[in-house]
Amino acid sequence: MRIAAARYAIGMPPDFEAFAAHQRRLLGDAAAQGAQVAVLPEYLALELAATFDEAVRRDTRAQLAAIQRYRDDWLTLFAGIARDTGLHIVAGSFLVDIGQGRYRNRSDVFSPDGGHGWQDKLQLTGFEKQTGVIEPGDALKVFDLGGVRTGIAICYDIEFPLPVRTQWEAGARLLLVPSCTDTDAGATRVRTGCLARALENRCFVAQSVTAGEAPWTPVLDINTGTAGIFAPMDVGFPSDGVLVDSGDTDVWAIADIDVDALESARAGAQVDNDRDWPGQNRPALARAVVSAFE
Repeated sequence: MRIAAARYAIGMPPDFEAFAAHQRRLLGDAAAQGAQVAVLPEYLALELAATFDEAVRRDTRAQLAAIQRYRDDWLTLFAGIARDTGLHIVAGSFLVDIGQGRYRNRSDVFSPDGGHGWQDKLQLTGFEKQTGVIEPGDALKVFDLGGVRTGIAICYDIEFPLPVRTQWEAGARLLLVPSCTDTDAGATRVRTGCLARALENRCFVAQSVTAGEAPWTPVLDINTGTAGIFAPMDVGFPSDGVLVDSGDTDVWAIADIDVDALESARAGAQVDNDRDWPGQNRPALARAVVSAFE
């Protein structure tokens, strides 16, 4: 399976149709390069805040409320692109109104046959908590994308091993990570999380990022990091775990993954982190004790 993860430069579309035209070009390019799965970044829908006046653009809560008018158009757009290109698409994330002025950071996934699912972000960052209106999700899911069991971990979620492990136990061998970070430290944390989860679970991880500057909005003002696709650091894979990196100029990081080859390579593996995971649960390791020197 060929995976494409976007390093997405934030723009300032004048209207929804301009936004839509850009998505069709972008994803069409990924499909033309043979991709079967494409991942866009977290907070992608907030680029649509550019279509409103400055008062809305400068107010985070006002942005969240205003973009709801595009929700149906958003679903129709990406469902149509998935159908037309044959791609499975993780459309970044959309802050969805769940009632009473509350929102969830939702990553929609679309299949070429018309299927639609979603994963809500489970762990909130400091920024999301400070908005006072974003809530964490309450369900963890795994999807079948073209025969490969796949989980979605939205940005900060990839820094937490246990939910990802639960997705692995449900059969996920590919993790898709829409992300948005505004500092070098944040970009490093998320990338480190991607590499760690690939190591722990002997699986593939694909991370999409936002890029560039958008001074017109306090949410997407500064964007850091590069897109990448990661694998376990073991026999048959790069020693640093990086299958491909977009660098600072490429739009897409694209790589082929082979889950069957990943499993068959176990015989020569140096370590078996995923199968050795239960060893952490031994009663003697449940709690550390302060020990005196003998």
